[in-house]
Amino acid sequence: MNLTHPFSLDVWSRKQLAAVETALSTWVTADPVPALGWGAPQGLVQAMRYAVLDGGKRLRPLLALAAFEAVAAPDTPNHPSAALRAACAVELIHAYSLVHDDMPCMDNDVLRRGKPTVHVQFGEAGALLAGDALQALAFELLTPDDGSVPLAVQGRLCALLARAAGSTGMAGGQAIDLASVGQALNEQALRHMHQLKTGALLQASVMLGAACGQASDQARRALSGYGQALGLAFQVVDDVLDVTADSATLGKTAGKDADNDKPTYVSLMGLENSQRYAQDLLAQAHAALGASGLSNTAALAGLADMVVHRSH
Repeated sequence: MNLTHPFSLDVWSRKQLAAVETALSTWVTADPVPALGWGAPQGLVQAMRYAVLDGGKRLRPLLALAAFEAVAAPDTPNHPSAALRAACAVELIHAYSLVHDDMPCMDNDVLRRGKPTVHVQFGEAGALLAGDALQALAFELLTPDDGSVPLAVQGRLCALLARAAGSTGMAGGQAIDLASVGQALNEQALRHMHQLKTGALLQASVMLGAACGQASDQARRALSGYGQALGLAFQVVDDVLDVTADSATLGKTAGKDADNDKPTYVSLMGLENSQRYAQDLLAQAHAALGASGLSNTAALAGLADMVVHRSH
């Protein structure tokens, strides 16, 4: 008798996170590079590892790996090693962005992931260099020279990540955010800012995973819609938690947006309407998965639920 076990996001996530943590610890290192004969300075790598390891939800790597699993069909060209590299690369970009965002010239925050921010621990110059090095390492991971990832796949992954992280993605959104302090944004402008600042990298995480497998045009369009809805939902929930949770729960300074007079969904729509909007976006994400034509989307569906129902 065949017994099928229901999907468990917790069990699935633990397995994926173990692989991601091992890979990150291996790749963020001061070990000598054979082609060079030397490795990175110990102090710089210490700051990089402090920024990346032992903290964070790892949502972006999980999205990349879940999307890869969803599109990876048997007997077709798939690249699991590329998917793990993409998962780690997007986490390095996310980590670098947090290091720089926390600095005094940006958000000037002192707490991240329940511990002092990188510039508090290593100084502003150390934090700046650690962020720069993490960004570069992300693209190094996507371009191994050992033949494990075809050049065409390398190119697609680099293009996806670069666009999501650059001036028309995450960096552009941060620029809008900094310029919007004290400004009254309408919902369209606020949505655009968050689609760039937060949503672009979350959406790219999904598309990076899909690019490592064989996704149909229908699946790619649906996964892109899923990623867009989930990315915005994440920020809406973030805005809600900023006013409903404490710093110990969040692992970062609570109430920071209100203190800095930043526009948020809660300040624009109110708390209850923001919570309803997050539920609407969750429904959109699930609908997109339903339209994908893919059968193995349980992890993606579970991650969307986790994003909207999380407490930190």
